[in-house]
Amino acid sequence: MKDAFLYSCGNSPEKFKELIDVARGVAPADLVFRNATYLNVFTGVFETGSIAVKGGVIAGIGDYTGDVEVDCTGKVVCPGLIDGHIHIESSMISPSEFSKAVVPCGTTAVVTDPHEIANVAGTEGIRYMLENSSNLPLDVFFMLPSCVPATPLDESGAILDAYTLRGLYEDPRVLGLAELMNSYGTVRGDDSIVSKILDAKDRGRIVDGHAPGLTGLELNAYVAAGVKSDHECSTASEAIEKLRMGQWIMVREGTAAKNLEALLPLFDDEYFGRCMLVTDDKHPGDILSQGHIDYIIRSAIARGKKPENVIRMATYNTATYFGLTDRGAIAPGYLADLIVVSDLDSFVVEKVYKTGVLVASDHSMCVDIPPFSKGAADFPHVYESFNLKELHSTDFALRENGSKKRVIEMVPGELLTREVIVPAALSRASELAFDGHIVPSPGVETDKDIIKLAVIERHKNRGHVGVGFARGYGIRYGAIASSVAHDSHNLIVAGTNDIDMAVAANAVRSNLGGLAIAVDGEVVCSLPLPLGGLMCDKDAAYVESVLSEMKEQARLMGVPSGIDPFMTLAFTALPVIPKLRILTKGMFDVDTQSYVPALFD
Repeated sequence: MKDAFLYSCGNSPEKFKELIDVARGVAPADLVFRNATYLNVFTGVFETGSIAVKGGVIAGIGDYTGDVEVDCTGKVVCPGLIDGHIHIESSMISPSEFSKAVVPCGTTAVVTDPHEIANVAGTEGIRYMLENSSNLPLDVFFMLPSCVPATPLDESGAILDAYTLRGLYEDPRVLGLAELMNSYGTVRGDDSIVSKILDAKDRGRIVDGHAPGLTGLELNAYVAAGVKSDHECSTASEAIEKLRMGQWIMVREGTAAKNLEALLPLFDDEYFGRCMLVTDDKHPGDILSQGHIDYIIRSAIARGKKPENVIRMATYNTATYFGLTDRGAIAPGYLADLIVVSDLDSFVVEKVYKTGVLVASDHSMCVDIPPFSKGAADFPHVYESFNLKELHSTDFALRENGSKKRVIEMVPGELLTREVIVPAALSRASELAFDGHIVPSPGVETDKDIIKLAVIERHKNRGHVGVGFARGYGIRYGAIASSVAHDSHNLIVAGTNDIDMAVAANAVRSNLGGLAIAVDGEVVCSLPLPLGGLMCDKDAAYVESVLSEMKEQARLMGVPSGIDPFMTLAFTALPVIPKLRILTKGMFDVDTQSYVPALFD
């Protein structure tokens, strides 16, 4: 990682000396934050002083004068906030548009895993994210996707093996190997996973984890393999066990997965030192209305947690874990990535400085971000990612028989699902058995909250359609479709009848990706996501305006307030989080890593 001094002086001895002169008080600073109350992350104590900045770097703290002086009396100055684990694609906007949304929230750096776009477009997708995120008022660091596809049984648009990933480590913004979602394969020494881990370790890079519920000897094996972190803890006891094994814990609070409440003990003195704050996946509306990492800080402080612990978990801890030695603290020699907040209770971010330059004030950007200059000619698989024939209602027929029905039960606020077995007839009063097919009839509301769920392979036109059942999603009529279906991002549809399912799915196909809702054979609303079927080419406000209308329509159809209709739907196709999922070839048991029948005796 490039040293902050080198950022300032560019290897110029003259500029290097200028920084030293400012630090010892014999030359004026470029910028001084006067009378600032700030957190000393090394001692955990709030101190007061004037913070001097020269060439984008903090020169010192003391009695300084500067060309520009900002009076911070009554305010609190903190290091810029860092999100330690996010998939930018899940914000449904490009990296450049994402930066416009999160920088005013005080976020000055994120560590992203581009495995969403990589599952669609391979290394081309990663290159798109690298180029689109360069030269922003937000530092975007990368972890290389470790599981593309998530498991060998999934069908993605690309396969990234260890050899393919090696060249990407040359980029200075690549920090390591992203979440090892295939914990099952990791603890069993899968050759392809071992190769990726060893490549990262040989380069001195870190390896992130993803192992919900892993415990005991298998957890020992996972950590012994070199996996340094986990963001999937849903209970404090699970997190503490992993801490005891030497892992760092990422406390996640996003749109679909909300673990803050359960992990509040981690903010206490005995644990916080090896914990950090992350969002993982967050929709643009939640960022615009709630905030980003600042929202987690406010939430934790409101629950009685020490501000000094919470702030460190959002700054210095994250920087330390990732080896970002030039940021995360207010001290001489650190980058002047600084935020000015109203107070410690409300923690309203008022101003954001990136390397000493004011980039956001009062929740708005102060600098322009030019539009991305490249397009379909440069990234053809990103801009045209659909290879799928038109769908018909018969494509959603379930050709299995049996007296019992296997159902995916969704859990509000969690990514985990449950397996439920019910009598085959117990789903809808209007469900008809026809030639061994389950064909729900349109126009009649469900009575048992059991609906149809399908995933259609959309990358290679393989013709695979997996069909199963779900409970807890809530819709009573119509269908909802999305090309955001973690992690392979095939086309997923949930519906009460096959006709609306086909209509919604075809709308997404026509838009080259996105979301769509169909009722009574008609599309009632849709959001095109033409960038890999994952991201829109417009800003966060536009995406949120359309998305909020679609969420309201989903609520009218019965989706409860505790479930995000699109984020929750997306995760039902992720074959690495227990218990039951739906893939392109049918229902999938994560614990056994095998397909299971939807209907059986």
